[in-house]
Amino acid sequence: APGTSTPPSRRCWHRGIPREPGAHWTEPGCQSCTCQGGRVLCDTVSCSVPCSHPLPAPAGGCCPTCTGCLHEGVARAEGDVFSPSNGNCTVCVCLAGNVSCLSPECPPGSCPSPSPADCCSCNPEKCNFRGRTYAHGARFSLDGDDCTTCVCQGGEVECSFTPCPMLDCPQHQRHLGPGQCCSTCRDPPAPAGCFLDDNGVEFPVGQIWSPGDPCELCICQADGSVSCQRTDCVETCPYPIRIPGQCCPDCSAGCTYMGSTFSNNETFPSALDPCLSCICLVR
Repeated sequence: APGTSTPPSRRCWHRGIPREPGAHWTEPGCQSCTCQGGRVLCDTVSCSVPCSHPLPAPAGGCCPTCTGCLHEGVARAEGDVFSPSNGNCTVCVCLAGNVSCLSPECPPGSCPSPSPADCCSCNPEKCNFRGRTYAHGARFSLDGDDCTTCVCQGGEVECSFTPCPMLDCPQHQRHLGPGQCCSTCRDPPAPAGCFLDDNGVEFPVGQIWSPGDPCELCICQADGSVSCQRTDCVETCPYPIRIPGQCCPDCSAGCTYMGSTFSNNETFPSALDPCLSCICLVR
């Protein structure tokens, strides 16, 4: 109105950055912001996608792009011609974010057997076998014979023996029970003892022996395994007597000094000094 003036528009300050009145910008998180009357107004960016198979938004972008196509999780370039993973001779093309596919026209009817290289789908013939009808690919067993498996293939029935698993036991431990198609392994007989391959000696279960080291003892377990354990000597003395075939030295029988053995309380001259007399004391 005459005699009045319009107040100047005010700037906006957002995150430390000045914005001019009416300015538009995009914040991280796909927020579209504008400066109005000194206030910042933000709203989520709305995307208009005019194609059927857009690619995800590029790095730093908010909206999907129609420059290329995303089909079955695979990115396709603009103009790319491809066949879908489950398509039988179907050809697709990527144009402006849209995927168009064409399939061959096939005459109606059935085929005797399916062919992977045939572009046209077909309905394989069913099988009529012993008064019964089976669909293509059906597996069944003969009446009273569970050891034979039959399959319907394009109107023909093929039968074969049921495959048996490989057995890891020797022939004398295999057993074929009544009504079974495949042999099974018998449980091996319980071991009667422990057989050592190095010297060919067999020990009965519970037998304890030393394999050559007097400080090691072995026992034959009930399952045929051998368990060995060493003996730790805890009694020590400065001049022990070592008895052949015994694990630990004997500190109660006497003393061993300079290669000679002496009994308890026995006196003897020193081998280093003839004027020096020694005595063996067992403590």
